[in-house]
Amino acid sequence: MKSNSNALMDLLFKNLTRSFAFLVFILLAAIMASLIYGSRESIAENGLAFLWTNEWDPVRNVYGALVPITGTLLTSFIALIIAVPVSFGIAMFLTELSPVWLRRPLGTAIEMLAAIPSIIYGMWGLFVFVPIFQQYVQPHLISLFEGVPVLGQLFAGPPFGIGVFTAGLILSIMIIPFIAAVMRDVFELVPPLLKESAYGLGSTTWEVTWKVVLPYTKSGVVGGIMLGLGRALGETMAVTFVIGNSFNLPQSIFAPSNSIASALANEFNEAGGMQKAALLELGLILFLITTVVLAFSKVLLLRMSKSEGSSS
Repeated sequence: MKSNSNALMDLLFKNLTRSFAFLVFILLAAIMASLIYGSRESIAENGLAFLWTNEWDPVRNVYGALVPITGTLLTSFIALIIAVPVSFGIAMFLTELSPVWLRRPLGTAIEMLAAIPSIIYGMWGLFVFVPIFQQYVQPHLISLFEGVPVLGQLFAGPPFGIGVFTAGLILSIMIIPFIAAVMRDVFELVPPLLKESAYGLGSTTWEVTWKVVLPYTKSGVVGGIMLGLGRALGETMAVTFVIGNSFNLPQSIFAPSNSIASALANEFNEAGGMQKAALLELGLILFLITTVVLAFSKVLLLRMSKSEGSSS
């Protein structure tokens, strides 16, 4: 009798956890279906041309997603370029170089950065960072790279303070705690015997990290980077404060532009008709971008694991 009761409880527990797992797929399908349904007018009107049209004019009901897509990808790319090496340095210091008494308070400080609301980052960026950047940093960078091929165009333009680079920099500060925390946790999972053996053979701290720690934890490191990228792609308030909210293709990284999330935040409340459908299509595009990024990371991890197996 008792065994039958246990079997019944196991069956109920299995079905309950299975329903929780399938709930994730149901939610994803429901979100995508609602976005497709809400944007059906824009999809029917604009077709694929919506992706490469750079004009956004609610007065004439002309909408294109090129500017928000470009702004989203550029700011996220800038954020990753800055955040990944900084996060790696923080995680490496905490696990390999930091004194024991400093690890806990420094780790707590990093976690506190992750807990700060995004609107606080946006307000700080707009009222504190932007004036300093506009007055002391941008003019020097513009004059430094003036006339230099590629870099001269990249850092050209009037020093507005706000713009694509500023948004990317604020985003990098926001995602550093997430990436650094994940890297630190996975670095601590490396068996001490592996590192001690490498040190015993005369390896430096950098060689141990590069040749022992990173190969052992590459899945976790990539996962942490993807976590940061996911937040950067979908961040709204901080980017809205500092990107400039201009529906123009940026001619340089200092120029103001727009992102998908900031366009939704600025216009969705007052939108209706075709404009609302176009905004929902922007949301659908952002959903698909994050899905593609996640799928790419999974493929990358699979290729890394296969190459590791073949080399051994």
